[in-house]
Amino acid sequence: MGNKKIAVAVLPIVLALSACSITLPVRGSIQNSAEVFTGTATGHMSGGGTLHLVSSGGAVCDGNFVYVSRRKGEGVFQCDDGRSGPFQFVSTGTRGTGHGDLGGQRFTFTFGKDY
Repeated sequence: MGNKKIAVAVLPIVLALSACSITLPVRGSIQNSAEVFTGTATGHMSGGGTLHLVSSGGAVCDGNFVYVSRRKGEGVFQCDDGRSGPFQFVSTGTRGTGHGDLGGQRFTFTFGKDY
């Protein structure tokens, strides 16, 4: 009986913590290339977040970011094929645009409900 009380008490905390983030779809591409990326961006109320992208060529890229102002953020990508690079973005909260450098090539992306 004691374990059921603990589980019931913990459930609202877990639900509240999960509400402290938002995950949105992401699409991106490398300039002058047919390579495209799809994935997700998850922003946390703490002011940071993560990106997880998979390229049409099969590379998996992950990035961490922080908000440097209310609407602007920056971070760094690291891909499993060795490419990496910085990025920055502007967000309205539910959508936005960004750009960066991925392995020496210009990378652009959009994210959100309506891209």
